[in-house]
Amino acid sequence: MVDLSSEMAELWASLGASVSGRGRVVQITAARRGEGVSTVARELALFAARRAGRSVWLVDLDLIAAPQHAAIVDGAARYGALSEPAQASPDGSMFFTIQPQAQTAAGEVRPDAQYLAAHRVGAARWWVTRFQRECLAAGQGVHVLAAGHYWDSLRRVVDLVIVDGPSPERSRAGLTVSPFMDQTVLVVAADQPDVGAPARMRDAVMAAGGNVAGLFFNRGVVEPPGFLSPARP
Repeated sequence: MVDLSSEMAELWASLGASVSGRGRVVQITAARRGEGVSTVARELALFAARRAGRSVWLVDLDLIAAPQHAAIVDGAARYGALSEPAQASPDGSMFFTIQPQAQTAAGEVRPDAQYLAAHRVGAARWWVTRFQRECLAAGQGVHVLAAGHYWDSLRRVVDLVIVDGPSPERSRAGLTVSPFMDQTVLVVAADQPDVGAPARMRDAVMAAGGNVAGLFFNRGVVEPPGFLSPARP
């Protein structure tokens, strides 16, 4: 695996200081598949927890595939072993809903929060979420909510929440939650000559009410086109 420590240090510095007394929620996403979003999100979480000394939650919006959990399991030598699953909601709120609802053995509605687990990663103060898709019954589906309650609950207990948002061609989850993020960082492969898709993604995030903090150029260093050059937050 390529060492991205210096790149993560620059990205961390570019995000600026958070508001005193509250955590910050930063979404990492891209216009297209294959730009390296999950790697950037995971490496930023690792950097923030170990080097910056922050408490970090890495929330994976790819609920069915759960690639972040799988990557950390496969990379345990680098990231650390995962703890047993714990509740992933400080107050019972959740950023998705399960429809139709299921009932517990006692005949009560099963809370949405019970479908999401959090695992501590190694000895550092960071956690990764995993949607427990094995708990879904036949005919049930998961829908990401346009609501900020869950993100606010994490801001009260965590220094930094990193949200791994899938590209719009896979899911609109990232655009749905973008108004409730403090910052959204767009990842662009440095060897990708087409800048139209990132520009449209920037516009889509802003149209949805999100704040595009800037671009992270992956797989090398290139000079970004002028019209995409981000202002510092």
